[in-house]
Amino acid sequence: MASALFALALLAALAGPIGLRLRRHPGFVTGRDGRLSTSTTLALAWTVILVWLLLTILAYGLTAGGGIGWFTGEHGPLSSLTTVYLPLLGGPYVAMIAAKTVVGIRVENGSMAKPAPKPTGSGQRPLRELIANDSGRTDLVDLQYVALSAVTMLYVVLFFVSDVGGGLPRLPAEIWALTGAPAGAYLVNKMATRANPVVTGVTVTGAALLVEGGGFGPEARVELDSTALPTEYDPARGTLTAPLPAAAPAAFTVVVTSRGLRSDPYRHAPTAPAPTSTSTPDPAPAPAPAPAQQPAG
Repeated sequence: MASALFALALLAALAGPIGLRLRRHPGFVTGRDGRLSTSTTLALAWTVILVWLLLTILAYGLTAGGGIGWFTGEHGPLSSLTTVYLPLLGGPYVAMIAAKTVVGIRVENGSMAKPAPKPTGSGQRPLRELIANDSGRTDLVDLQYVALSAVTMLYVVLFFVSDVGGGLPRLPAEIWALTGAPAGAYLVNKMATRANPVVTGVTVTGAALLVEGGGFGPEARVELDSTALPTEYDPARGTLTAPLPAAAPAAFTVVVTSRGLRSDPYRHAPTAPAPTSTSTPDPAPAPAPAPAQQPAG
């Protein structure tokens, strides 16, 4: 029991400061577009898990384990390191390096658009970006990669805590497929994703509609609630401008079509005005009456 509590305390000591640091300054786990990178985040998580396992085993071996001799032998505490745990770590790292390479090449040759995300008021990136595409919609491939990796991490942590003295948990060698296969699907998705235009913001200024995003071009067209609008492309800013119909509703959906590809629908709704105070100011106090004049004696 004491060894399990020590292991959990060490895990909190390792993961806690890293999590707080990344929450305030997430640049280390963001991609070139400024969003949270799924592959980088999972590779970092697996690194923390493996470092925690090795440090806990080292502390246990030098204390309760009896010393250096505990580490030796065919069935020592690290016997499954190369057959199970390095492959578990290798899948996410291969996916991270390959995904960065593929995305970089595709962005440079124009076959993929990576518009910058909208800044948040707190300066922090939402965790939902780990399972969402550039338009903010849930991506099934990213979701399965994150979910299966999280389940595998839970297996490793629970099996290890249940028997710290046994060293690295004797998990089946095939468990690497729970990270390797999702990582492969994640990478293939990065390679196969078409350069769909992405809408990241819609602004109404007077009678004009300004659409921000990426993957636009001179041939891009804006649709408001399935109605095509005459569109102008600004190459300097990479934005689209269209006249707002007089009969346009307050809330509407915008879709951009470019090179025969359609963006995900972007729902625009007006921002509710701040409530104004209806209380009336307190009346000014009545002036004090002038003192009565005393007759001269």
